[in-house]
Amino acid sequence: MSGPVGTVDAPGEPDHGVPHAPEVEVLVSREATVGGVGVRRALPRRGRRTVGAWCFADHFGPAGPPASMQVGPHPHTGLQTVTWLVAGEILHRDSLGSEQPIRPGQLNLMTAGDGVAHAEEQITRDGVVHGVQLWVALPDATRRGPAAFEHHAELPRLVLGDATATVLVGELGGHRSPARADTPLVGAELDLRRGAVAVPLDPGFEHALVVLEGAVGVGDARVEPGALAYLGTGRDELVLAAAAPARALLLGGQPFAEPVLMAWNFVGRSRDELVQAARDWNAGHDRFGTVDSPLARIPAPEPPL
Repeated sequence: MSGPVGTVDAPGEPDHGVPHAPEVEVLVSREATVGGVGVRRALPRRGRRTVGAWCFADHFGPAGPPASMQVGPHPHTGLQTVTWLVAGEILHRDSLGSEQPIRPGQLNLMTAGDGVAHAEEQITRDGVVHGVQLWVALPDATRRGPAAFEHHAELPRLVLGDATATVLVGELGGHRSPARADTPLVGAELDLRRGAVAVPLDPGFEHALVVLEGAVGVGDARVEPGALAYLGTGRDELVLAAAAPARALLLGGQPFAEPVLMAWNFVGRSRDELVQAARDWNAGHDRFGTVDSPLARIPAPEPPL
């Protein structure tokens, strides 16, 4: 799945207000529709644009017929897309020539660098699709670099009491994902059963929690799908409680010191940079390449974004 296709996120300055534990800030996600499927947009939010280098989080589905995810070719710059499914199957095609199905428990990670394009199509249209699309802002050292794509069918897992954690990106509890990470990060799915569980954290990271299924207790807060629980920095563990089976996504990383501006599917450092990317895509510039997809190419909103 792509990012905010058909919508524009106005560029904003980075949020340097990083609270320390034990505060829990619960932010309501924004409802949107992407590729024919409803999404809950947890990041960016006004006043909370990043968690580490994580700058975008769409929780889509669960959705079944007649809804079907069909996102035509569209561009990205300055970011990585991280796709994780709970249910369903999606086919990723990109301008690097990649053609890769993704299923639950597998990870697709695409590094845009200075420019890439991709399309995503639900393979079984009569089934349910459910998952998350995440963006990671690339640092100056790599954001103008070449595009790349990787697929990981197997990821490290660790048992935390009555819960299981799957490490998508970065490291958790001494288990490191093979996925590329250009800044210190963690992204992990937490499969919770009944009861309490303690999740080890890096106290130098800021963290947030997005619940995908069920309900999770974080301190005095109850977090359900449709909200992001921002946890700040300074925690060496996170105690979660679930009265019934639940599934959540832990996001974290070192606070991202570089400015992050976002518009449509682009991440950059200046408005001029974002406007140029939109003009290049609409003009068919070769920086984005061509995607071999039966779906219609999606034009960028006309500048000014």
